Amino acid sequence: MEPSPTMSERTLTASIAPPAGAPRPKRQAAGFTLIEIMVVVVILGILGALIVPNVIGRPDQAKVEAAKSDLRAIATALEMYRMDNGNYPSSDQGLDALVTQPSGYPEARRWNPDGYLPKMPKDPWDEPYLYVSEDNSYDVYTFARDRREGGEGYDSDLRYTEL
Repeated sequence: MEPSPTMSERTLTASIAPPAGAPRPKRQAAGFTLIEIMVVVVILGILGALIVPNVIGRPDQAKVEAAKSDLRAIATALEMYRMDNGNYPSSDQGLDALVTQPSGYPEARRWNPDGYLPKMPKDPWDEPYLYVSEDNSYDVYTFARDRREGGEGYDSDLRYTEL
């Protein structure tokens, strides 16, 4: 047999639950008003007008920055190759020596079996990076957008030695 509720428990229960048969309060419909939606659309339009031209208008600059990043990554891999093997790959061995073990001279005596790059990247203009090695120094470069030596602006050559 359960004990009967005390007076304070009955008062608490009565204040929470509406009396039987009493009309329930109507809930307001959830959602956004037309004005709220219009304000959001206007704000998005303003942001789009300010941001999109700045992002879309610079594809050439983005490609130049991507090429610079690639040149730095290749240079880092070449330094790791040199630490393991005592020299850089020859111009004949090329940058492929960073991906697959090279043959020929100079011999890669302690070539890392995992390689130094997972694959040889192409420049942002879909051309292979160029490499020359002389007297235990090297340069990695790309002819950039115009794919010809020289040029100005976005057509100028990008060389690791000039970064």
